[in-house]
Amino acid sequence: MAYDLTIRNGRITSATSTFHADIGIDGGRIVAIEPGLAPGRRDIDASGKWVMPGGIDSHVHIEQFSSMGVMCADDFHSGTVSAAFGGTTTVIPFAAQHRGQAVADVVADYARRARERAVIDYGFHLILSEVTPRMLQHDLPEAIAGGITSLKVYMTYDALKLDDFQLLDVMEAAGREGALVMVHAENHDMIRWIARRLLALGHKAPKFHAVAHDALAES
Repeated sequence: MAYDLTIRNGRITSATSTFHADIGIDGGRIVAIEPGLAPGRRDIDASGKWVMPGGIDSHVHIEQFSSMGVMCADDFHSGTVSAAFGGTTTVIPFAAQHRGQAVADVVADYARRARERAVIDYGFHLILSEVTPRMLQHDLPEAIAGGITSLKVYMTYDALKLDDFQLLDVMEAAGREGALVMVHAENHDMIRWIARRLLALGHKAPKFHAVAHDALAES
């Protein structure tokens, strides 16, 4: 069989082992891994090199507005080009819903920007900051059915945090629809209490952010 591409003589690294073999690629898919494959329409000699799957970066902030309205430095082109140069072939950035925004509009906006600029594969984690009956019953199931498989919720930060009732609603809906929930779990009132006292003492430098977010707030 004449493959579109044959990668020869490399040291292949899988999830469980390393071994020397050739890789045959056809139609953009790996279809054979074994020594001595027939020449392809294009050959790459990987002698002396490691050949491994592309990385998946599952925690990325690309072209995302923060809760304070600040845009990330990377857009979907610069961020995914940088990832590709580092051997990462899939990124899963956050799609952030801010209060007053419909989930469907948020997902559509991030998908449009990624579709126009990204040079590698991508998916999205969906940040939820506002929980409504419509979101739980319609928008969230629709987003999950469309390929959003993970959600992020916050227990702190005034513009993002959900109360316990809302967290349970999201977890129930995610469980029903088959999505994973990631929780930024910190005690909001403890952080606010420490931060108020730091500010009263004039401690406003960035390093005091870590002091305000004491490890005890996560326990």
